[in-house]
Amino acid sequence: MTNKPSLGRKNVLRESHEPKNAQTIKGYDFNKGVNYEKLLDSYFSTGFQATNLARAIEIIKEMRKQDCTIYLGYTSNMVTSGLRDVFRYLAEHKMVDIIVTTAGGVEEDIIKCMEPFLLGSFEAPGAELRKKGVNRTGNIFVPNSRYCRFEDFLLPVLDKLAKEQRSSGNIISPSQFVDRLGQEIDNKESIYYWCHKNKIPVFCPAITDGSIGDMIYFFKYKNSDFAIDVTSDMKKLNDLTFDSKKTGVIILGAGIVKHHILNTNMMRNGCDYAVYINNAQEFDGSDAGARPDEAVSWGKILPDSRSVKVFGDATILFPLIVAKCFSK
Repeated sequence: MTNKPSLGRKNVLRESHEPKNAQTIKGYDFNKGVNYEKLLDSYFSTGFQATNLARAIEIIKEMRKQDCTIYLGYTSNMVTSGLRDVFRYLAEHKMVDIIVTTAGGVEEDIIKCMEPFLLGSFEAPGAELRKKGVNRTGNIFVPNSRYCRFEDFLLPVLDKLAKEQRSSGNIISPSQFVDRLGQEIDNKESIYYWCHKNKIPVFCPAITDGSIGDMIYFFKYKNSDFAIDVTSDMKKLNDLTFDSKKTGVIILGAGIVKHHILNTNMMRNGCDYAVYINNAQEFDGSDAGARPDEAVSWGKILPDSRSVKVFGDATILFPLIVAKCFSK
């Protein structure tokens, strides 16, 4: 008869073969007081996403040490939030070299130069907000009056651009369009004011996917010849990537922003460093949820690169990264 207790003990207490030189798991000791630098340093040995955040900080520090061309990508909701001020800081001090964002990531920065967004509630009923002319992004309220102010700003700019296009025959690109908005807004609170001043190119492949697109739609009824050429930005971005000795990518969120940055790096057989921050899952095969190793298979990230994906909310994580990697 099988000795059940003996067999069970053998199975439960199976002999260990531990990995050599592995990091010991240890958290922060608050008995030593509160030191925020050391608290963040302790994340490396904490485990789970804390360790991935610590790795992201290490990788970005290395990007800067190696004088990489740094690509910063962020989705529009990041600019809806207070991260807009963090991005402005990076542009103001020329700490990133190339920005890729969406239409909302452009227009909402300009709108905030005129009127602020407001803290609301995730639970606020959509039907009630609609009656009041208030749009909701998560727990942030954006009253429709903000878009009226934006229209007042944008239409004269479009008029100028249309006249210039007719006289010169040159069609503006999205990056030139964003640069012009930064010039026209002339406000130091703006990300794109500083991008214009510091000659940081901003690529927005989905430039019409937002209020900008709505207003161009109305504008074209009287100016049917007005156009924006996205193809010239393809060449501009890929040429910048080819000319870079080393590249590092920091991508907050996913979708077109994530793919656009990675796709241009495929032209040089992959970036040298990559940090993703998002909550997308990979089970559906989406590029949004793909981890860095999938990008290696496409030639978007080099096989011997340093890369990490941090699962989490960029509004919490990215200010900590900037504090450790970019602050003076």
